[in-house]
Amino acid sequence: MSQVFRRSLSTLKRAPQLAQSLPVTEDTAQFAAHLNNVFPSLHFPPELAQRILTHGSHKAAVHGHNGRLSFVGRRVLESYYLLFLHSVAQNQNPHDYESLSSRALNTYLLGEHVAPRWSLGRILLWTPTVSQDVLQTHKNIKSSSAKQSAEAELENVLTANPGIVRSVGLYKVMGDAVQSVVGGVYHQFGGSVAHRLFHTRILPHILLPGKAEGVPSEFHHRALALCERMGGMDGNLLVQELASDRAPSELEPVETVQPKRVATASF
Repeated sequence: MSQVFRRSLSTLKRAPQLAQSLPVTEDTAQFAAHLNNVFPSLHFPPELAQRILTHGSHKAAVHGHNGRLSFVGRRVLESYYLLFLHSVAQNQNPHDYESLSSRALNTYLLGEHVAPRWSLGRILLWTPTVSQDVLQTHKNIKSSSAKQSAEAELENVLTANPGIVRSVGLYKVMGDAVQSVVGGVYHQFGGSVAHRLFHTRILPHILLPGKAEGVPSEFHHRALALCERMGGMDGNLLVQELASDRAPSELEPVETVQPKRVATASF
């Protein structure tokens, strides 16, 4: 098995413990409500959801942010992707797993193709870097003189200037948020649920047929077949598949963990 795969699994075992929990406020429930709506079969504790959806660039990050969850999520994604590649390619010519992983799990790619499907841009707390020149130019050409909040003003700037989306780090931040969701699911609900999340909510959206980025075309058929086998893109993430129904190469080395019903005080 490849060195990058072993390194990915060992990193998961060494993942740092998360800091103390965020203070629960009257606005915290909106974060849990959003994630619970995107993933109806899961129930996210409010303080965990708030941490998942708070980027380190936002002023609220002083109470905790999604940096560590994103770190864990990246390793989880890489591990499951490499397991998938290895199970499909074991009888084929050797592949450069590290290159394939970088091609499909690029943070910008996740932010562009997965985050919008989870509507993360509507709820994520983050502060992009937008020059005052861009803001002032937008104000000058705006016909309305009505005052706007900083968030509304920024949204209008991004809409009017789609070319600056990458320069302000939108795709990068949204990609970090996707990784944070994966890390949060792994932490709260266990490896089996995170594995199903990867195959049904992420992998089908990064196939990108006809493009140089994403998953290579020779893996597409198997990826879609596994997605359907696990219930499809809208399936229940908590349903467990019997091991007897799967080929040995498809068995993931993770334990079945029941969802935690207590507050995530370890954060």
